[in-house]
Amino acid sequence: MARLLASRGERVLGVDSGSPDEAAGLGDSGVEVSLDVDGTDLLDDVRTLVKSPGVPQDAPVVVAARERGVEVTGELEVSWRLTPNRFCAVTGTNGKTTTTELIGHLYRTAARPVEVAGNVGTPVAALALEGIDPEATVVCECSSFQLEDSSAFAPECSVFLNLAPDHLDRHGTIEDYRDAKLRVFANQGAGDVGVVNGDEPALAGEPRGGAERVGFCREGTGCEMSLLDGELVWEGEPLLEAAELRLLGAHNVENAMAAAAAALASGVPQDAVTEGLKTFEGVAHRLESVREYAGVVWVNDSKATNVSAALAGIEAFDGGLHLIAGGSVKGESFEGLADAVAGRASAVHLIGEAAERIAEALAGTGVPIHRDGTLEAAVASAAREAVAGEVVLLSPACASFDQFRDYEARGGRFRELVEALS
Repeated sequence: MARLLASRGERVLGVDSGSPDEAAGLGDSGVEVSLDVDGTDLLDDVRTLVKSPGVPQDAPVVVAARERGVEVTGELEVSWRLTPNRFCAVTGTNGKTTTTELIGHLYRTAARPVEVAGNVGTPVAALALEGIDPEATVVCECSSFQLEDSSAFAPECSVFLNLAPDHLDRHGTIEDYRDAKLRVFANQGAGDVGVVNGDEPALAGEPRGGAERVGFCREGTGCEMSLLDGELVWEGEPLLEAAELRLLGAHNVENAMAAAAAALASGVPQDAVTEGLKTFEGVAHRLESVREYAGVVWVNDSKATNVSAALAGIEAFDGGLHLIAGGSVKGESFEGLADAVAGRASAVHLIGEAAERIAEALAGTGVPIHRDGTLEAAVASAAREAVAGEVVLLSPACASFDQFRDYEARGGRFRELVEALS
């Protein structure tokens, strides 16, 4: 974002309360960098504060900017303003990355230009800086942190997958968390599409703006995309059998339905959507099969950073499960894991600062609980205990920041450890 604004001739002040490696070289792009400061002393010369999504609303420089009447916005908002392409935005608590990547795959299967960006990896700012095919659709994963900083953001297609408690340490209440995510629909109008989970009570009546509502339902009726007798059906026409999907788990059937609905409502041909659904193999760190060793299957679900995501991962297997869970605490209860663990797990291996809280929540399940502490110890413990025919699943139900930079670093370390087993 700093480079993008500087490339447009703006005067850009780059500020961080720490000293991140990413700041290196910004000076060569014309950015005036200030590190290890809170930035409040620099606001006299500022007309707009563009904050990174991870910066909380109560950061001193953000509070001070608002008190002075300085516009506070985010990278997603500014990048969207500078990118005149069609957007398809995807939000929800769980499944965002899989659904975003799958929509991109459906577009590519139909030979239509597309860029996948946002919270999934490539910032939209990078597309605006480096240039983009004007005909390409930008399929953009949007977090609540990004959306709460938006004001005019108006994607032509928006997808809201589901809602469960998450990031309560940041948003405070699930209502505020939901409201942040609902900004994905806020500025849509006539001719736009809002794809909504028709089985999600919290999304009843959405979108409330001017977008056309397109529903997907596993259990409900009256949706454009439905699951009937194990078959995905679009407006009464069959697409494919759910069993033909390569993705694991019932939750991924919902993700496939959402992605297909978004693509079809946006004009992607039905035959390309069917073919793309059959050929998509999933994304890294989300129920990713790492290897089979000594008859034991090892699965990386590091992106399951909350209870509902971990629950979906656990429920993708019938039993014989060795669950590795734990990490940094985000403010939610772990009791929701108990029934699934009791019915499917042979053992639970706990890591990180949340270990004791998870152990307390699972104490009544009767499943052996090992407080291994680190991921290295948990992998070694699970390797000793698991027998042929069982599954070792890293599905943490927690963020990673107590021991790892992010969930990708945690999942990458898990892969290294598993691949080293011999």
